[in-house]
Amino acid sequence: MPTIAEEPPLTPDLELLFQRHTADMHADTPPESIHMMDKAALAAPGIRFFVMRDGGRPVAMGAFKRIDAGHAEIKSMHVLAEDRGRGLSRAMLDHLLAEAARDGYARLSLETGVQPTFVAARALYARAGFVECGPFEGYWDDPNSVFMTKTLR
Repeated sequence: MPTIAEEPPLTPDLELLFQRHTADMHADTPPESIHMMDKAALAAPGIRFFVMRDGGRPVAMGAFKRIDAGHAEIKSMHVLAEDRGRGLSRAMLDHLLAEAARDGYARLSLETGVQPTFVAARALYARAGFVECGPFEGYWDDPNSVFMTKTLR
């Protein structure tokens, strides 16, 4: 059974996760609409970064970033393509939701793409209770973005 733990994003064996995440984000999204954070940015204060490992092998990652005392944003959620279809995305999302609630956040939001490559992600978030909302914290009304939020308490 895979495990999820908080780890530094600069851990060397996470390189494949970051390479695949970056490639997916650039596959069909215009550069000005890519809002991902690189691994160095994910190491900043106010960000909690988690890695899912299966037999020690990193298969997924996810993070959330503090916006203010009651609001955080999901960042860099990714599962390796060869490990999809096993419920790992939902397990990582559930972990992020639980940790954000434990940290006292009342709301968790996210930005994702409108492109076909993001259909499964949008469906996952909707099944977890996220609803569409307007842009938040530094975003703008970008036609390539979908903004979603969920009340945690």
